[in-house]
This record gives sequence, structure tokens and C-alpha cells, in this order.
Amino acid sequence: MGIEVSTGRPAVIRDDKYRFDSFKNGKVFEGKKQGRLPAMGWNSWNAFGSGNTAALTRAMADKFVELGLDKLGYEYIVLDDGCYRQERVDGELANGEVKFPEGFRTLADYIHGKGLKFGMYNDIGTNLCAGAAVGTCGHELTDARSYISWGVDFIKVDNCYYLWDNATFSNAENAQYTYAPNIKSIEVEGNGLAIKLSAKCGELRGAGAEIKDDYVTNIGTFDGTGPQASPVGDMSAELVFKIEAPADGEYGLQIRYAAGKEAGAGSWLQIAAGPEGDTKIFYDDMVPAGDGPTEFISSKPFNISLKKGKNIIRLMNHRRQENTLCSYAALLEAFNEVDKDHGILLSICEWGKTQPQNWGYKVGDSWRILNDITFQVGGDGNPGRGEWASDYTPGVAVQYNKAVIMDEFAGLDKGWNDPDMLMIGMNGLDMTQCGTHFAMWCMMNSPLMLGLDLRRVNKGDEIYNIIANEDLIALNQDALGIQAKRVYSTLAKEAPDKEYIRDNERADILAKPLADGSVAVSFINLSDHEWTQKLDVSIDTILKFIGDRMKDKDSFAAAASYKIRDLVSKDEKVLDAKEISVSGIPAFGNVTYRISPVKA
Repeated sequence: MGIEVSTGRPAVIRDDKYRFDSFKNGKVFEGKKQGRLPAMGWNSWNAFGSGNTAALTRAMADKFVELGLDKLGYEYIVLDDGCYRQERVDGELANGEVKFPEGFRTLADYIHGKGLKFGMYNDIGTNLCAGAAVGTCGHELTDARSYISWGVDFIKVDNCYYLWDNATFSNAENAQYTYAPNIKSIEVEGNGLAIKLSAKCGELRGAGAEIKDDYVTNIGTFDGTGPQASPVGDMSAELVFKIEAPADGEYGLQIRYAAGKEAGAGSWLQIAAGPEGDTKIFYDDMVPAGDGPTEFISSKPFNISLKKGKNIIRLMNHRRQENTLCSYAALLEAFNEVDKDHGILLSICEWGKTQPQNWGYKVGDSWRILNDITFQVGGDGNPGRGEWASDYTPGVAVQYNKAVIMDEFAGLDKGWNDPDMLMIGMNGLDMTQCGTHFAMWCMMNSPLMLGLDLRRVNKGDEIYNIIANEDLIALNQDALGIQAKRVYSTLAKEAPDKEYIRDNERADILAKPLADGSVAVSFINLSDHEWTQKLDVSIDTILKFIGDRMKDKDSFAAAASYKIRDLVSKDEKVLDAKEISVSGIPAFGNVTYRISPVKA
């Protein structure tokens, strides 16, 4: 295996492919499949929480076939948290004796016998989120053997109790691993050079770090678990000094720092140096602890190499992202070692904490972008509850607001932004909200993982008509595999496809290119009242934003008219103009069209 993780310390990184500087190179790791469309299926969490059982899971598989969901593309039946024993048995994962008495292989065989695929759940930490002490950390190879022997096709891997970050249920002092110390100054000596620079002389790159009094603090990576920060743009910070070296050679670097164990001021430091664009890592470890984040001490001299002429010295800590990548990579590599031809789909569930849109494509098929969409899951006859919006992450609109501007990170060559499971059929959302929820996820190429007790659904009822809308599913599963782009918002100032807008008193217009040369356009009212003013988008605007990703831009632009199909009402009409418009969208409603050029 290329990377090894343990419960003793963060992984030692010996290969640059796991490092921050490789995040943008577009290269996926061995065993990571490309070309997969978003996953479709059912996950047990929203419906049953940790109370799922083998009997309930079989009932869901039966209902899949009864409703014909399998014919519509839904294929994965996924066990979430609560299926294992509370501790390992002889070092291995074991099925809960009461809830899953027949074992996971028997259940997998039943699901496979229905023509469906079987999914499971684990965590990169020491424990699962519900508490069982069976996380994969340090057990990757053992667990990979178990999952493959059980016939697992899909695995969702969470991030609770993670040792190297202050994740959910983890020690808050783990922030020491994810932030650099506060930096006051540096000294560089060697080959006739002797220079001292205050932190204020350095350049702050990226985002997040700041000058406080006479030192720099908050050198690390934004925590993306909550909705505060935009997902677009720089997510990490560095303090960079420019140095003119008199000769090639070795130099000593001494740093005046204050180490801590809290968000913003940690104890793990990375030092890179060399010419701009060609720096090398010279230190990547904890620094000796002092008396806290405002008590500054001088480090021992670090040995660095500089080239004659212009160089930079980078003081940073990208370990929040690197550590998490290493943990997920360790599991992928374990699957590769057990069976190099495995086809297991890896669903990364670290809630957007380490900005997985930057690195998730290397190892995963999808990556969660925020914390859970709901904290009110079902069980014992309670369907659970969803919300349209809140001040934190639970809610359809909260997830949508972030995912809708993340199209640049998604694709067949990468994977998919995951705004979490569907809440259709839960309390708290009416059918209009559920319909828009589904249309949003389809337009954004989000995984379509149902999260309700399917025994409540009958063919032809309101819930069924939403989740079985073949026209909308076709957008999500379109062979071109391109996430919709927001081309207009009533609250956007300049760049609707990039601006992070959290105010739901607005309407958006999304456009998505499709494999047959047509375009899907969705008009979405996020507000709690009817949107009465006319919304319109021109063909020229659509081409401006997505033309470079369309199958046949020229034919679409030159069409004399367009066939427009409403993907909910199924009404069709012909448009002779070069502008598509709607008016009177109900509260939380949408109008989604498929627009096809008609040849002259």
C-alpha cells in the first residue's frame, strides 16, 4: 500500500501525489474508476437512523422491485450506521447479532438476487458516528477483505472520531494537527546571507490567515462543515517569504513561533522552499510545544535548500486536507490490494470539512459538501423531518446554495458533489418542495439516494411521481455527465455561476447541456411566496455560460425554433423566439424544461 495510517500519528507522506500541490494535477489514484454517472439508490439513515435491520432492508429491496425503481436506474441498497456489533471480534468487523442475525453476505446475496447492488458504511476514524468502535483507521486491509468477501458494491465512509482533525466527536485539541503555529518572524542564514524578516514582511496567500498585532495566525484550511464560507476559491492559507539567495546551497531557517492546540493556532508546521513553482518540502511535523499560542519561542534551525537568485519560503499546514485524503486513499488502496478488479463505489462522507471538492476526485466517486441535510431522522414509524432551510446545514436550500456553484469540480473524469440524501417523503416538506428538491438534485448531477421508508410509497401516488420522473432522472443520468450551471439569479451581482448566495429570497435559472445536443433549463423559486415577476433567459446567455461544454453549440445557436418539454407536466410547445421565460412560479416551486433545437 502506498500510504499507511494508524492511531499513533498522522500518516508519513513519502509520495507527493498525496500532497496539496498535487490537488490540481487531474490525476486519480490507482483503482479509482472514472466515467461513472451519479449513484442512484436507497440509504437507510434518513428512514431508520441506526435502527435499520436485515428485515427492513429486505423489505426495501422488495419494494424497489415492486415499484419498478430498479428499471428507472435506482440500484444501490445501502446499510448506514448501526449495522455492526459495538466492537470488533478478533480484530474484524462483525454483524449486529439481533438486527442482522444472518450476516452481511446472506443479505448481500438476497439483494443481488433482486438484481440490485449492496452497500455498507464505515468511518475513517476510530468509531462510527453512532459510537461503535469499529472505524477503519488502522484496519483498512482487514476491512477491505471483509467487504469484498461480503459482496459489497458501494461503501459510504464517514468522518466521526477522526484522530487528526477536530471532527465530530473528536478531541477539539486535534486542531493542533490542522493549523500551523502562529508565526512572528523568520531568520535565514548561509552562504553569506543573514536576514531577519517579520511576519508582516511575508505575503499571505490563499484565504483564512490574518495578521494579528505583530504575528500571523490562522494558517490552515477552512472548515467547510458549515455553510459560512464559499466553496469556490482558495480554501487554504500560507505565509510566504521571498528570498534572494546568493548561491545554490544549504541554508538555515529559524522561526519565531507560538504553538497551540486550537482552531487557528496549531503545532504542525510544513516548510517548503525553492524557486517559485518548484518548491520542495523540508519539514512536515509537529514543532516543540511552548506555553500556548501567544508565547513565542525560537525554533531550532531547519535545513532548507535554495537556488541562486529568487526563491520563496512557504510556511503552511495543508494537513487538514492531506490527512483526510490519506485516510480515504488507504481504504481505496486496501481494496486494490485485495482485488485489483474491484468495482466498489466509494462515497466520501466527511461533510465538506476539508474541502473535498479540491481532492475528492482522486479517490472517491462522490463527496459530501456539507454536514447532514437533516438531523431529525426517522424510525419506529416516524418518517423523520426535513426542512427547506435553516441557519445551519439542515435543509434543501442550504445544501443547494453551496452545490449549485460547484459545477467546476464535478464530471465523469472526477466524480460528483454530494449535497446528501433526498428527503422526499419526510415530514416538514410539502410536495412542491419535494418536487423542486428532486429537480435540483437531478440538474446538479447529485447522487440520488432515496431516504424514506419505501413501504409508504405506491405506484402513481405523489411521492412515486416525483422519484419516478423519468425525464428528470434522465438529466441526472445523461451520458454527457455535466452538472448544471447557474446562469442567472435575481440576487447575483456579476457572476451567477460563482457567487455564493445564501439569501433564499430569490429565483435562480440553471442550464445543463445534454448528450443529444439539447439543454435542460430550470427556473427555481427558493422563496416562501409565489414568484410573480417574469423570469427569462436568452439563448445567447445559455451559450455564454455553457456553450463550451455543449454537444453541438452551433446547431443549438442556429436553430430556427426550439421544442420545449416541461419535465413535470409533460406539456410540449414550439418556441420561435430566442428567449425562454416563465412567470407565476409557486413558493418553493420550479419549472424545468428540456429544450431541443428544431432544424430549419
